[in-house]
Amino acid sequence: MSHALTLAQFSLPSASGSIEAYISAANRVPMLTEEEEKSLARRFRDDEDLGAARGLVLSHLRLVIAVARGYLGYGLPHADLIQEGNIGLMKAVKRFDPERGVRLVSFALHWIKAEIHEYILKNWRLVKVATTKAQRKLFFNLRSMKSAIAHEASVDSGFAGLGPEEVKAVAQKLGVKPEEVVEMETRMGGMDISLEPLSDDDEEGYAPIAYLAADVSVEPSVQLECKERDRLYDSGLRDALAGLDERSRTIVQRRWLVEDGEEAATLHELAAEYGVSAERIRQIEAKAMQKMKGVLAPQM
Repeated sequence: MSHALTLAQFSLPSASGSIEAYISAANRVPMLTEEEEKSLARRFRDDEDLGAARGLVLSHLRLVIAVARGYLGYGLPHADLIQEGNIGLMKAVKRFDPERGVRLVSFALHWIKAEIHEYILKNWRLVKVATTKAQRKLFFNLRSMKSAIAHEASVDSGFAGLGPEEVKAVAQKLGVKPEEVVEMETRMGGMDISLEPLSDDDEEGYAPIAYLAADVSVEPSVQLECKERDRLYDSGLRDALAGLDERSRTIVQRRWLVEDGEEAATLHELAAEYGVSAERIRQIEAKAMQKMKGVLAPQM
């Protein structure tokens, strides 16, 4: 009997219960072959088969657990991070197109991380620490970059602040202003404080809530507008990449869409891999970028 036929019957405990039992059960769910995955995705897309959607979700729960584990340093419960990641996974399953030639594991990774990021930003501090895309990138990379800098300098990253040159280097790498790096480091190193008065008995007491200035950048309408713009950009980029042939897509991804901390491939490195000249790689890249612009332009 195939995995696709048995997944819909698989029972799983809630992540809000015993986290160990949940992880153990999730890791026992059989992984899908590419054909089984396509079959389930087509059944969900064409027939709205919820059993097929459930099979796709169950078979990728271990991915959510692995991603959520990478965010434990923010002091939030692992179970909560997993629950939020599962929401992202379900959104990915709903939008997944099996005909694009991309496996669900790759497609879902963005949605899982996006939901976990949103949850951390809402709950890690009572006051928002990151409201723009650049600030979010700074928030989720500053901790690891500080640790790397501290390791090179053989100091404790928990107590060592960034020097002027280090601040400048971080700002350049992440595309933000140096003062934003300093502000984010200060916020992340500070302690939470209560926004409301700690006691109802102290009629003359003041708390930060009494003098915090209104910030229009966190108005719900502005936040929704920013989120929609980011969503359009991300979905448009996926559509643009999906329209390229495999070689062109790989060249663009390795040249311009590398993960944080990874080095982009050079024209000469790719030329050596494909057995062509660096000029040929440049031509393929230029043609692919032009084609992607044509797809992205109507959505921006």
